[in-house]
Parts: sequence; structure tokens; C-alpha cells
Amino acid sequence: MAEARSAAALSFAVTHDGVSVSYDQELLRDIWHGISRSYKRRTGRFRNDFMNGMFPANSWTLGLVVGAVAVFSVIKHDLSFGIFPFIQNYIVHYVFGDGYLGQSISIAVAGALLWLIFVQLLRLSIKTLLEYKGWMYESPGKPVSKATKLWLGVLHIISKAGPMLHSFQGALPRLPLPKLDDTVRKHLLSMKPILNDEEYQELEFLSERFRKGVGRRLQRYLTLKSWFSSNYVTDWWEEFVYMRQRSPIMINSNYYGFDTLNEHPTTNQASRAANLTYTSLQFRRMVDRQEVSPFSISPRTKVPFCTMQYERLFNTCRVPGEEVDRLLHWDDAKHVAVYCRGVWFKLIVHNGKRLLEACELQHQYDTILAHSYEPSEGEMHLASLTAGERADWAKTRRAHFRSGVNKTSLNDIERAAFVVILDDEETHYDPEDPSKLDHWAHNLLHGKAHDRWFDKSFNLIISKNGHVGINTEHSWGDAAVMAHFTEWSLLQDIVFIGYDADGRCKGEAKEKLTPERLKWDIPTPALEQIRKSMEVANALIADVEMSLLVWTDYGKGFAKKLKVSPDAFLQMTLQYTYFKNQNKFSLTYEASMTRLFREGRTETVRSCTVQSSDFVRSMLDASKTPQERLQLLRKACDKHQELYRDAMCGQGVDRHLFALYVIKRYLEEESPFFDNIFPPTYLLSTSQTPMNQCEADAKGLSDDVRLRLITAGGGFGPVADRGYGVSYIVAGENTLSFHISSKRSADNTSSREFREELKRSLSDMKKLAEALEAPPKKVQ
Repeated sequence: MAEARSAAALSFAVTHDGVSVSYDQELLRDIWHGISRSYKRRTGRFRNDFMNGMFPANSWTLGLVVGAVAVFSVIKHDLSFGIFPFIQNYIVHYVFGDGYLGQSISIAVAGALLWLIFVQLLRLSIKTLLEYKGWMYESPGKPVSKATKLWLGVLHIISKAGPMLHSFQGALPRLPLPKLDDTVRKHLLSMKPILNDEEYQELEFLSERFRKGVGRRLQRYLTLKSWFSSNYVTDWWEEFVYMRQRSPIMINSNYYGFDTLNEHPTTNQASRAANLTYTSLQFRRMVDRQEVSPFSISPRTKVPFCTMQYERLFNTCRVPGEEVDRLLHWDDAKHVAVYCRGVWFKLIVHNGKRLLEACELQHQYDTILAHSYEPSEGEMHLASLTAGERADWAKTRRAHFRSGVNKTSLNDIERAAFVVILDDEETHYDPEDPSKLDHWAHNLLHGKAHDRWFDKSFNLIISKNGHVGINTEHSWGDAAVMAHFTEWSLLQDIVFIGYDADGRCKGEAKEKLTPERLKWDIPTPALEQIRKSMEVANALIADVEMSLLVWTDYGKGFAKKLKVSPDAFLQMTLQYTYFKNQNKFSLTYEASMTRLFREGRTETVRSCTVQSSDFVRSMLDASKTPQERLQLLRKACDKHQELYRDAMCGQGVDRHLFALYVIKRYLEEESPFFDNIFPPTYLLSTSQTPMNQCEADAKGLSDDVRLRLITAGGGFGPVADRGYGVSYIVAGENTLSFHISSKRSADNTSSREFREELKRSLSDMKKLAEALEAPPKKVQ
């Protein structure tokens, strides 16, 4: 396409009168701007990579070291540990002699080499510093240890050097490989409240055989892999958990995120789409320039996290394969793909010189919304191919989208910065009518199946009345990065950019571009596959049940009064709810991050423990006093916090067992232990949506403004056929939100019943605290 465009810009002809040259000045200008932009991006990326490689040193320290070597050479004192005289006498002398030029070159080279050695030693020291995880196990409210104080002080000094997004990537430690004995022991403990005595004894026997037998061999192979890879599990995790899964990614893998609940800045669909497209592209520019902070804000200090996933947030698409999918990422994209009333468009966001302003983007969105096009045959339901079986989509893509207009238009969607959906439905939040929020969640999770491009890194969904939501493909990254981006975009959209009095984007459009309608020529076999994919997707949609709960009676402040972690408190509440709903305990999954390590993604916290089951039983035992229940709650929460910290520090159970299982499959080893436990069935799968990741931007905002920015977080579909998926967000001191999913085809689950039971559980937890605060009754 680039070659064809260049040919159209410049042409010549030979005639009897000589050579005639013709050119399109505007087209040549566009090509020049494209080349110039590409050059600037590559130059900027090289500069940033160089600065990251020498962080926390910089060019000033290079000049300082070279200057020091020069000064000390004048007074006949060698500061370079022999490097300067060696270079001068054995290298430079034979080319430049012993004159001033030769001495200057020797000083510069020796100083640069000395500086490089200094930089490498400094980065090695940072890597050693970041391997310290003792701070994770410091108890809140207790004096900080001297080691942690020293660690915090050094980190504080390093943070003053102004690190960029990827400055710590090369210095982050590798994910540690747990000891086999520790993992087997922790696995056994996690199964104790779930299995009966006979089942537990059998598992003990199999575990011991595995630990002393084939497990040793598998561990040796995994140890070897851990030595020669940045992360011993991430590449396998992405391949086997995501890329090799052949079932539809709609509902089963993709997740969603919500708009703010208490603030609706405009009902104009085009305006909201334009503003959020603009803020999204601003965030992309920050990622490109590495201006996003690499720190996670902790209560005590700024701790650097792995930032790998930010690179794949934009210009990324999952491409289907018959056996394994691929994740493709492009360096740049100057357009977004837009779907509106069955028609696909290409919307330009960059004119070659600059990013278009929000008001200029709104002009294009207004044009799209005003269109009267009839969809091409198959175009309206085309995206259902991304909602169906992966192998079927791969075959159809290879057969019918490899040439002509279909290839061109498909490239425009897949290579877009992201996808924008101008939805034809309104969405609402009404505290008195939870069904409206349930409907909104369904809309974000799957829509109509044909109106979301589920392969794209994310779909920005703008409802007819101006509400916004996100549908995210999971393989490229996890919810924490997406939540950071969404929080920042909404903050900019609502607080800092805003809208005029008519609800339109501020400013006057200087450039009014016209969006391009994508063209399709879809043959009959592809139309038949689209129909089949719609059938598969509709069956999935009909089977999923979403129920949401926005709890405003109390929030994290209540958990703090009980002197327990808010996350642990909610996990115990969920255990209590699940037991009442199912009359049993089950293996529970809570997602934790391992981004303290290079290329870290997630680890599992097994929330159902002996301690949590003791607490749940106490809540159902009328003979237990509030004091006894509180004591058991704190023990359960302490245990949960211990497991969460272990998971974040790379000492979890599931990823280690998963990697051992992959090696077992490669070696074709027999293992009754793995036959018994793998794959694990999590009948309760949970996740907390992180928030407050933009404190630097939100600093100074009033409590009223912060309250307006509260979102309901996000959610996901059920992981197990006969289980629940529960996502939650601690949205403030007095707000909690829960997203509950299950399958209608299961006879033992109901998201609505779980929601009602959860309400009762939250009330019971409050009554527990009130009973403790109540004055003791006087004895008559």
C-alpha cells in the first residue's frame, strides 16, 4: 500500500517533447510528514532506551566522570584504575601519538569506560535492592524494621532521579522459583478444608510420591529454564492459558470495565466518544514517551512494578490460528476503527503533524452518526467471527480475508489504535433498580456478539446516551494496567478537559476530516461461517447471568475499624456467602499480581483456608460470641494476607504447579498427582479491581469531586460451569461494588440469589461490629 501511494504521488512520462513529471503536492506532503513522524518516534524510542539503560545515571554523570579523569590526569594521578594509561600507551599512541589530541581521546574513552562500569555496578545494586521483600511482611501499625527503613530511604533517593516508564525493567529481579517441598505443602494445606478425610489422605499419599519421585526431575528442568529466561512462567502462561485456547474468548476470556456511576458529563454520544478517544490517545503518547510513572503507590513508598504490559495496550490485536493464536503489535497507528449501526469506519486521529483535538474528532463522529449507509452483505454481523470458535475464525480469515478489499479493511480494524463502538442502546444506573446495572454489565461483557471486535486489545463502547465502558481482550495484559488507563482517561475527560454548556467538546475544529467507510466483499462461505459464529455466541450469551451490587452502607473504612485488611475482609465475606449458597467450601481463586518481578503477570491466592472455614462456621454457630467470631475473623484475615504477600513475592502455588505440569506434558511423564489435581477447578473465582492509581494527577481534588469519579469497577464471565465469578472494587470509604457471574445452565448457581445472600452477609458483618461496640447488658 505504501508503494502504491508513493507511485500515485509522483509519476513521469517520456514524450517527443521530453520528460514530463507530475506530482501530487498534498500527497507528497503527507508522505513526508509520515516519514518525519516515523523518524522522530524511532529517534525518541532510541533515546529513551539509552536513558533507561543507564538509569539512575545520566549524561551529567558521564561528563562528571570524564572531567574527573581529566583533572586527575593533569596532576599525574590515575583515577581510572589503569584504564587511562593502558588506552593511551597501547591503543591511542599508535594512531594519534602522545600529543594533546591523543591524550584527550584517551581521557574521553577511559572516562566513558569507567562510567559504564559504574552504571552497571549501580544497576546491579538496584537489582539486589529490589530483591528485598521484607517490607511486604511488615505489619501495619507496628514500628518499621531498620532494614526496611534503609531500603525505603535508598528507594526514595532513586525515585528522585526521575525514572521513566521502563527505567526499572532491566533492574527488576526474575520471578523466583519456589522450592518443590514448599509448593506441595502449601497445596495440601489449601485442600484441607475442601476434602474429606479419606480424600485428603489419598492426596497426601500422591503428594509424597510426587515430591520424592517425578517432581524432583520436573523441578530440575524448571530450574534450568528459570536460569535462562526473564520469567519462568509468563511465556507458557500466555501460550497455554490464552493463545492455545480454542473456545470463544467472548465471555470466557475478555473482561469489561465501567464508567463513573455518579457523574454523567454529557448525553451527546459523539462528544463523549471524541473526548475519550482524545484522552486515550494522550495516554498512548505518554506510554510512547515513557512519561507514565513506573511506580505502584504503596502506603509506605513508591515501589517499581513491571511495565511490560503498557506497550501492548494500544495498536495491538489478537489474530486467530487453527491451533494457536498470535498477539500482534504495531509501533504506530494513526486511526481508530469505528462501528456504528452495522457499518465499519476508519477514523483518522493524526494529520501527520499533530494529534487531532477532541473537537476535530467530534466532527468525524458526528459525520459517522449522521450516515445513512446500508451495511454491506455480512458487514453488520462480521465481528461475530471474533466471538465464535477460534479455529473456525482462523480458517475463514485465511480463506476469505487474505486479499482484496477484505484484507485492506480487516487490516484497518486490526492495526487500529483501538476500536470505538457507537452503540445503539442507552445504558443507565439507578440505585432503586439493579436490573439496569445488570443490563449495562451484559452490554459491556458481550453486547450483541456482532457489535464488538473481541480480538482487539480493547473496545471503547459509547452508549447512545453518552455512557462509556470498556471490553478488553485478556491475553495482552491484566486488569491493573487497564484500570490505570481507564481511571486516567475518565479523570482527564470529566475533570480537566470537560465539555461546553451544550455538552459538546470545547474549542473550534481547525481541521475537518472525513472518516472513511470500510469496504467488504464477503463471499457465501464466509457468510455461512458468520451465521454459525452468531449461533455459538448467542448460546453463550443466553447462558450467562450477571448480577451487580453497589453497596453504600459502608466501605473500606469499616474494615479498618475492625483492624483487618479491606481485601481480606471482603474475601471472608465471600467465603461466608458462598458457603450459605452452596452448603460447602470450594477451591477459591483470587488474582494477585507478580509485577514486582520482570514480565510478571498474576498468581493465585487460594482464599479458602482452614482459618476462613473456621470463621464461616462460627458465623453460623449461635453459641459463638461476637468476640470469638471477631478473633476468628482476624486470624482468617491474617492468614489471607500472608498468602497474598507470598503470591506477590513469587511464592504462590498455582503458577509453579502449572509450569511443572507443562514440563510433564512435554516429557510425557506419568503422574497420578497431576491426574488428581490438574486442571484445578475453581468454583469461586474472584478478583479485586485496583483503583487510586492516578493520585499524582488527582492530588488536590475535593472529596466531592472524588465521589463523582467513583466507578463500579469491572467484571468477567464465570470461569467454571458450576461456579461463580465475582469481581469487586473498594471504591471509597463507604462504597463497595460487586460483579457476580454464573451460568444459567447450572442447576446449583444463580447470580441473583448470590447477590441477595451477599447483601445478608454484608449486613451480618456489620451486625458483628455493632455487637462488639454495644455496651454490655447489666445483670439484674
